[in-house]
Amino acid sequence: MSATATAAHPATTPPDDQRAELLALIDRLPQARVAVFGDLCVDAYWHLDQHCDEVSVETGLPVNRVVRQSYSLGAAGNAAVNAAAAGAGRVELVGMAGEDHFGDLLLAHAGAAGLALDGVIRDPAWQTMVYAKPVGAAGEGPRLDFGGGNRLDDRAIARLAAALEAAAGRSTALVLNQQVGVVLADPALAQAVNRVLARHPRLRVLVDARVGADAYPGAALKLNLREAARLLGRPAPAEPADQEVAVALATELHRRRGQTVFLTRGERGLVVIDGGTATVLPGVACSGATDPVGAGDTVTALLAAALAVGADAVPAARLANLAAAVTVRKLGTTGSASPAELRALVAGADYLHLPELAADPRRARLHPGTAIEVVRERHAARITHAIFDHDGTISTLRQGWEAVMEPMMVRALLGARHDDAPAELHRRATAAVRELIDRTTGIQTLAQMEELIGLVRAFGCVPAAEVLDCHGYKRLYNDALMARIRARLARLESGVLEPADFTIRGAVELLHELHRRGVRLYLASGTDQQDVADEARALGYAGLFTGGIHGAVGSLAVEAKREVMDRIVRGEGLDPAALLVVGDGPVELREGRRRGACCLGVASDEPRRYGLDPAKRTRLIRAGADLVVGDFTERGPLLALLGFT
Repeated sequence: MSATATAAHPATTPPDDQRAELLALIDRLPQARVAVFGDLCVDAYWHLDQHCDEVSVETGLPVNRVVRQSYSLGAAGNAAVNAAAAGAGRVELVGMAGEDHFGDLLLAHAGAAGLALDGVIRDPAWQTMVYAKPVGAAGEGPRLDFGGGNRLDDRAIARLAAALEAAAGRSTALVLNQQVGVVLADPALAQAVNRVLARHPRLRVLVDARVGADAYPGAALKLNLREAARLLGRPAPAEPADQEVAVALATELHRRRGQTVFLTRGERGLVVIDGGTATVLPGVACSGATDPVGAGDTVTALLAAALAVGADAVPAARLANLAAAVTVRKLGTTGSASPAELRALVAGADYLHLPELAADPRRARLHPGTAIEVVRERHAARITHAIFDHDGTISTLRQGWEAVMEPMMVRALLGARHDDAPAELHRRATAAVRELIDRTTGIQTLAQMEELIGLVRAFGCVPAAEVLDCHGYKRLYNDALMARIRARLARLESGVLEPADFTIRGAVELLHELHRRGVRLYLASGTDQQDVADEARALGYAGLFTGGIHGAVGSLAVEAKREVMDRIVRGEGLDPAALLVVGDGPVELREGRRRGACCLGVASDEPRRYGLDPAKRTRLIRAGADLVVGDFTERGPLLALLGFT
């Protein structure tokens, strides 16, 4: 292997040939034979009664009443479950379990997941390891851990080495997984493991260890930024770390050890160093609420399963990256990714673009003499069709909708507890609602309310029978919002205000110019169809949209922006490079980026109707914008950048 890694490849959406390679890799996973050796744990979730105010008569302390409990495999067990769930043909678990209740539970869950248990050693002196997580109104409380005092003696090491020897002979890939610090971290066991590995040189080995990862010189490394820095004897970098920092750490590890390195970066994806070459894989954008617990185990599992069927490092990492994006969307559990879920993401994943640039306005590259940010150069193509979002892109009639939606959603989360909820619970509810609104800007309101229902249930403050459906929550929101909009329309109709008072500066002029140049214009919004049409007519530009005005139709199955793009690109056979997508929300830009359209992000400061909103700029670059403007006042240079002469 080369001593130094070459420059990282740019993080771009995988082209069709890479998608085909990933689909073929998923089809081969049933041939995988994977052994997972390490800490066998049970994850226990104990959900507490939100309304219990009982005090123990004996102690005078508050009573925590468990109303629901769930259990799953953690640590090495979770990695094994993920490999099996993704379609690996044979997955064997190797490690220690106690002869106790949790040991019975561990084996029952492992058996139900289809894992081979030949390598599980039960020992009465061993306490089965458990991560017990009480879940209350404020989220997860302090964890209760079992088994942290376990220690290996010579007899246990010999039994584990024998079990590993047998499993290695039945497998094509092996995961060494250490989390708790009592099994793989034992130096004597590491020596025994290395002797086994020396007898199986064709076995592809992957180490995922918080402590002692450097004890296995022939294995590939899967680790995060903190673990990489620790192995190199350096301070942990501040997170989220820039791509350059991540690549440098991974490259130095590769240079020192000669091993393939898979460095995870959370939502920002992975860095792979293999054969002296660095490849940066972008994170997958997740449109819903996320829970990162267990995502690292998912990455480990899919890397091992892919390596087990002969995949090279980069395709294996691409598949693992997608699998992690599946599991982080499964809330309150250490989820897994099925072959069907993986195939769906291969076909339709949205990627997180240029996070470092998005987070740092100082890196912005402006077109000379303008405030237009050029994120990426687009190849020359004549724009013939353009899809515009409405609210915040052209119209400001609905400006301030977030200030209506936020309190309505917070009240929905807290229910009867809204007025007297503890400050921390109210803060959590507000933060959760703001995050929901931020990432769903641009989708139809009904879909936002569907996500709200999930939050209401997760918070547990509202009895199940009192949770509304998405239409019920939408009515509450619309009633409050429409009162504000009707007042604005009345001032417009009376002549007190003009259409220009309710549009982003220069937007209408740009529409007229594009229409004059023969561009077919479409208006697509997450707002209800009739409301969009009425507001566009009131502001005087409805007739410019010869491609039609499209909005929500009361069905979650119909997403106006996606439907319009599909009809234009697939139905009409338009070259995507001839399509312009313009919007102030990440949804339309992600849809445009996925299809290869030119994406113009409008980071509009809606209250002023001109200038840049920095928070919007961040969202739009991450979603895939090619250009970013705050308004449309610099129409000439903008048209030139779009290929008009």
